Amino acid sequence: MSSEVKRVAFEDLFPITTGLLVYQAGPIKGCSYKGATDGREYAAAELRKRGIEALSPMRGKEFLKRKRKIGDSYPDHPMSTDGAIVSRDRSDLRRCDVVLMDLRGADKISLGTAVELGWADAWRKPVVMVIDKGNVHDHPFTRHLRAAVTDDLDEGIEMVCSILNVEYEVNSAE
Repeated sequence: MSSEVKRVAFEDLFPITTGLLVYQAGPIKGCSYKGATDGREYAAAELRKRGIEALSPMRGKEFLKRKRKIGDSYPDHPMSTDGAIVSRDRSDLRRCDVVLMDLRGADKISLGTAVELGWADAWRKPVVMVIDKGNVHDHPFTRHLRAAVTDDLDEGIEMVCSILNVEYEVNSAE
């Protein structure tokens, strides 16, 4: 038996946060689990490095990994019923400081994301939109209701940090 004591950094046990929250909006229905989570997980990790917490509408929905394409709702899963999806996403968006809306690669309009854009406007939450050229979401409403726009997720994260007054360098080496 080893008598060596493993040392753990304080920051690993208790991550330092700024108390700032970013809601991660974007299409889910019709996406694969990986398609709905990869960009969100990457952005959350980058934001976490700067003490910013990301609120993903996909949290707690690991059961969807088994689905080829994500559907509307899942009545057999308490946090994935119609009411639970709308209630939690609305609550998350209302309490966030900024919305990071990633629309890259969407091939059909996401009604839920469009509603979230409306909530963000109603509650005066700045929206950083990451959208590729020719995206199906390119519309006068999406162009008018966003605070900032880019086609690059790293630049979108940088814009979020700028709005929140938190230092961030694109592709920073740490």
